[in-house]
Amino acid sequence: MRTVFVTVGTTSFDELIDSITCPHNVQALRARGYERLVLQTGRGSIVPAADSSPHVRLEAYRFKDSIAEDIKQADLVISHAGAGSCLEALEAGKPLLVVVNDKLMNNHQLELARQLHLDSNLLYCTCSTLAETLRTMDLSVLRPFSPGQPKNFANFLDKALGI
Repeated sequence: MRTVFVTVGTTSFDELIDSITCPHNVQALRARGYERLVLQTGRGSIVPAADSSPHVRLEAYRFKDSIAEDIKQADLVISHAGAGSCLEALEAGKPLLVVVNDKLMNNHQLELARQLHLDSNLLYCTCSTLAETLRTMDLSVLRPFSPGQPKNFANFLDKALGI
């Protein structure tokens, strides 16, 4: 069963959870052959019920000790732009669509997503462009992330954060 795993990390990003579960976006996922949607909702106020989306098998939870198994089972990971979540999905070799929270101040997440997109490691969008991205995304353009260079990643983060 083709699976999409959505993670917001330890944050609250209700807009992403609400967007990905709206009927229009669920239909876009179904059109691409995805049948299962697993949501890690973090500290948000929205935890959709399993029966709230009749077109996909929906599972939702707030937190687990590790999301590694959910990432491993996923055919596509949709994530907030947190560095830890991005890195975990990329190191697992999974296609990654990052949804940047454009409501955040001093949004270093956009810089991270933009750079990893320029390196062809992921696709990114915002909640307002998620529907169009799901309809038009071409995962075949993504290149594997080259792990093993944590210093380069740390340097990029330091630069992005102005440290």
